[in-house]
Parts: sequence; structure tokens; C-alpha cells
Amino acid sequence: MRILAITDIHGRLEKVKALAEVLGKLEPELVLVAGDITNFSGAENARKVLEPLLALNVPLIAVHGNCDGRDVPGLLEELGISAHNRRVEINGLGIVGIGGSNLTPFNTIWELGEEGIRGILNRNYRPNDVILSHVPPKDTKADRVHSGLHVGSPALREFIEENQPPLVVTGHIHEARSTDGVGETVIVNPGPLFRGYYAVIEFDERKKRRKKRVEGVELARL
Repeated sequence: MRILAITDIHGRLEKVKALAEVLGKLEPELVLVAGDITNFSGAENARKVLEPLLALNVPLIAVHGNCDGRDVPGLLEELGISAHNRRVEINGLGIVGIGGSNLTPFNTIWELGEEGIRGILNRNYRPNDVILSHVPPKDTKADRVHSGLHVGSPALREFIEENQPPLVVTGHIHEARSTDGVGETVIVNPGPLFRGYYAVIEFDERKKRRKKRVEGVELARL
């Protein structure tokens, strides 16, 4: 399965349209959107931003980010593409979503305490599921800000260490575009689409009994 992973669009419709134009060559079988579809705006804007991707008729699964408006999660539910606080399955691949971020100094729209993050994972995760989380796990390349501090979720990090999901797709920290690993888990922060970044992940969903099923990751730019 070829997965297209994007995050942190922040309302930049022109970037989504440019990405949609190259998807014919990429031929993804699944699109994962790791939040911040808008930049503190609502469902109407989010719908416009997602339309070019939805029109491709490729399965798309998304979570909201901490900067999405209050009605954006409802839109994702309405469109049937939300994975927040649930498990969805696409062609036999389970995906568990965490929308919003952990607590920040900025009091943004959607923030969760560590117990909330842990609860979502404990309720929904099954072995070998992919995790789609706006917030990255703590102490990885994916959560390091410019100053060098690691600001990701300790609860997500602990869950990864204990359960070893094959893949975690994340975002939130714009400057932390990277691939990393925690044990057998591959962690991908594609970088923000509003700067033209995305990732293509080759994932072998047939290897049901193997914990690590990521065959390759390409960090790309429009």
C-alpha cells in the first residue's frame, strides 16, 4: 500500500491543488491528513481545502489539529473521514487517530492532557494498527523545535514503546520534518504542506504478523 501523508496545511488551498495535480503520478492508495487543515478557521474553509483531495476518489482519513476551528471535527465526521478517538479500517489496515495537540503555552483551540491522549490509544488501538496523530511523540526528531526542546507527548511515546505500532504519522512541529524510529516503530513527520512538504510511505499491509511493515519513506516537496 502506498500512503500519501500530509499535515499542517493551514488553509493553503493552492498547495493542496498543486499536490492533487501530482497525485496521478504518485498513485497513492490512501491519504492520511495529520491535522491543522485550517489556520484558526472553520468548517467552510476546511471543506474548500479538502475538496481537491476528496475529488480524487482515493480513501482519505484525517484528524483535526490544535489550530482547526471548533466545527472542523464535525465536518470530518460529516464527510466520513475522521479517525479522532476511534479506529477505522481501510483495506484491512487499522488506523487510530488523535486530533488536537498536547497542552501548549498558547492555549490553542484543541488541546488534550496526557491522560486524554493515553485514553484514546488504550480504548481504540489493536496490534499492528497505524497511529495518525497531530501531536508527535516526545523525544524524537519529529517533536524538536528550533531551540532544541522536545515538546511532544510523553503518553504517546510511552504507548509506542510498549506496543510498537508499525507506523506513526504526525505533524504539529513545522520545523521537525523527519523520519525516526522508536524500537520497531517508524515515525514520520512529513513537514507542513503549506511549505510544500509531504511524504510517500510504502507500507506492506500483507505482513500481518510483522511489527515493522514500512518498506520505505520518501520526504518530498512540491
